[in-house]
Amino acid sequence: MKTLLASLLAACLLAGNAFAQSTQPIDRIVAVVNDDVVLQSELDRATSNVLAQYRKQPNGQLPPADILRKQVLERLILVRLQVAQAAQQGIRVSDQDVDAAIGNVANQNRMTLDQLRANLAHDGVDFADFRDSLRDEIAIQRLRQRYAQTSVSVSDAEVDAAMSAQANGMQYHLAHLLVALPENPTPEQIATAQKKIEGVKELIDKGEMDFATAATRYSDSQNALEGGDLGWRSSDEIPTAFANMISSLQPGQILGPIRGASGFQLVQLVETRSAAQAPANAQMVTQYQARHILVRVDDKTDDAQAKAKIDTLRARIAGGADFAQVARENSDDLNTRPTGGELGWFNSDTYGADFGAQVAALQDGQVSAPFKSQAGWHIVQREGTRQVDATDQNRRAQVRESIGQRKLEESWSRYLQQLRGEAYIDIRPADSAATAPTGG
Repeated sequence: MKTLLASLLAACLLAGNAFAQSTQPIDRIVAVVNDDVVLQSELDRATSNVLAQYRKQPNGQLPPADILRKQVLERLILVRLQVAQAAQQGIRVSDQDVDAAIGNVANQNRMTLDQLRANLAHDGVDFADFRDSLRDEIAIQRLRQRYAQTSVSVSDAEVDAAMSAQANGMQYHLAHLLVALPENPTPEQIATAQKKIEGVKELIDKGEMDFATAATRYSDSQNALEGGDLGWRSSDEIPTAFANMISSLQPGQILGPIRGASGFQLVQLVETRSAAQAPANAQMVTQYQARHILVRVDDKTDDAQAKAKIDTLRARIAGGADFAQVARENSDDLNTRPTGGELGWFNSDTYGADFGAQVAALQDGQVSAPFKSQAGWHIVQREGTRQVDATDQNRRAQVRESIGQRKLEESWSRYLQQLRGEAYIDIRPADSAATAPTGG
């Protein structure tokens, strides 16, 4: 699994900076993305950094330069679209958020901030660009989290069924290759995509190219540059379209082409293991029971208005108003509002580290001062604490998260395709001023 530094560096390398450094004599626009642009300098920088990362991997194989630059440019375009969408939804990333993320990167890698700066400089990454890309990555993460909260749900019955299947089940290490289709594709587009993926499959079958190299060169998935690696999956985490077929494969075998919601796919079974071989994670944890009231910051309510409202609600409760009644009448959390803001029992990190720290600092029955999270402004009333053996709870949480991630991957991929399809995208090749724009 990648370290946090590697993941964030990858985000930095791909997100880049919207503006070239002032020392650049000439900078060319390589793509127009709605009201934004991608510059030649940042595409060059991102491509060079991807090459540098792969040179550190003994078996790293990359596609030809023109295909690599196309893939990197596509990632830059998707970053632009997601950051713009986050801004439209009122998602803001403060300097303090970025500072905290940088501190986490340094701590995860046992570095001081000066050492982190030095490492980035050694790899040719400008620290200001790193900050900007972290800001974009945080915004995208928050956009994805908000999308997951509104679009993805996992029932207790699904968790129960998955845990039962896992008890004596297998886990599968998978990789995939996607030839994407647009929403509502034409017969010609379907035929072209099918011909392409059948051609790629033939190359793999003949031994002219291994699966990872083919995925790197030809996949339209966001993980193409990682060879299409999906990591370890249990049966509940595998799309139902081919979950049953995966279990009949031998390691190294390939399933497909299969037509799915996003396009045509090839799926390779890399290796298997029994569920008993999966790492265990048993521990005792402190849980809290609490109520909360949320006032969201969005396009209708700015930060100052939200803060003023939460201050007023806190004053009412301090004056003797019932917390639960105030929550039922005023909270913007539609899930907990009917129950007076009741969150039930939860771990300190369930709703984020900052939220957990606020609850942990209270005494039972005490109400917090207003505080801000990525969702908006909160006040919390702690109702109780307990110590629990989290073994089964962790397993359920992991299974729930796995199912949710599988659903989110499928849904998020379609969402990004829709976002791109509706955008104005004008990609400009090096040998001409422009090509016909795509999207709405």
